[in-house]
Amino acid sequence: MSQTSPRTREGAPDPDALLDLARTLRDAALKAGAHHAEALVSESRSLEASVRDGALESLERSENREAGVRVFIGQRQAGVSLSDLSAAGQALAIERAIAMARIAPEDPYCGLVEPDALARHLPKIASYEDAALDEAGLELAALRLEDAARSVAGVSTVSSAGASLGAGASAAAASNGFEIARRGSRYGLGVSAIAKRGEAMERDYDSHASRRLSDLKSPDAIGRSAGERAVARLGSGKVASGKRPVVFDRRESGVFVSALLGAISGPAIARGTSFLRDRLGQRVFADDINIIEDPLRDWSFGARGADGEGVACRPRALVEDGVVTTWLINAASARQLGMALTGHASRNMGGPPGVSAANVHLAPGEASLDELIAEAGDGLLVTEMFGPSLNANTGDWSVGVAGFAIEGGKRAGPVSEVTVAGNLIDIFARLIPGSDLEFEGSVNAPSVLVEGLSVGGR
Repeated sequence: MSQTSPRTREGAPDPDALLDLARTLRDAALKAGAHHAEALVSESRSLEASVRDGALESLERSENREAGVRVFIGQRQAGVSLSDLSAAGQALAIERAIAMARIAPEDPYCGLVEPDALARHLPKIASYEDAALDEAGLELAALRLEDAARSVAGVSTVSSAGASLGAGASAAAASNGFEIARRGSRYGLGVSAIAKRGEAMERDYDSHASRRLSDLKSPDAIGRSAGERAVARLGSGKVASGKRPVVFDRRESGVFVSALLGAISGPAIARGTSFLRDRLGQRVFADDINIIEDPLRDWSFGARGADGEGVACRPRALVEDGVVTTWLINAASARQLGMALTGHASRNMGGPPGVSAANVHLAPGEASLDELIAEAGDGLLVTEMFGPSLNANTGDWSVGVAGFAIEGGKRAGPVSEVTVAGNLIDIFARLIPGSDLEFEGSVNAPSVLVEGLSVGGR
């Protein structure tokens, strides 16, 4: 990190000013010859303090502003992104986009959403508060992280400890009438601890982020957690290969929700490259499993009132009683599949929209983590994953993991250099959620138990 001198906090990005710029870019593209056009502008500002050995190591401030323009000429489209937002930079970007669109191949599915499909009344979703920390406050939080981690017996050093705050805003304007501007805040803590015993050395971390300061976990709790995680991993051994029940703690279990979201993506379904391509309206999980999307929840990451194309978002069950209820559809995949819009388009700076769900969680079950471990009997508890691999066509999945052996229904010694593998269709059908759900990022899940996975060890 670069070292900068402390200075007072500046105001957060102004979404109204960004919307004015988006309108300017849209109108300039139409004047230059585009039949339709859309523009997106975003700005972010952040401040981060990191410490080492009880002293401030760096104080880094970053600011970023960029824009994207997508233009349509008939059934041809092209887009550009730009960071030079001067008048000359804007004119050059639009000129390039128009030139590329004129020679692009025709795409029968491209185009903006029809005006009558646009969201007309956007709900107010709380996502921003003024930063309540300054440089000194961030430094103090980082020092508390480091002190708490180093206070854990067995921790030899803290490799990094930092606290940050930031704010971002974005705005979009399209020629079909859609306009939106919004702003969000973010606070973050992160620490990495190294434990040592003899020649053995292990590293682990903990972190937390929230949109408002009152929701942020204590630096002392985060620091202690990182130190305890690192110490617990000392003396890692191996496990025997074979079919075993595996418990994934909540730090890692969201991988299965993310895999589902990829598999029900409208573009993937349209291409025929999803292992769930024939499973809409069918039971994929056990009949008591629900996966909920709530894009309107205040103070959540990923919340939005309208998707990237202007279609209204609403709370829904993506999986209800084990049944897949919907694909995640944007305008292009809706046209290709002959399906209705679902409010799942994601913005792409200067490019065609993708798809994404907003603020998704696996509904919790009744068993605690200890009860899931007890039910596993003899198996594996996964607390960290490395390099997952997924065949999107078949659902075959494998990942390197570290964690703890489970013996006699209790957590035993640490293990590492282990591979876990299975097919996601089978995993989904056998997945049992625990009760320890916490809302942190945009995808959340409690700890889960999956029986009969292939474990590769010694």
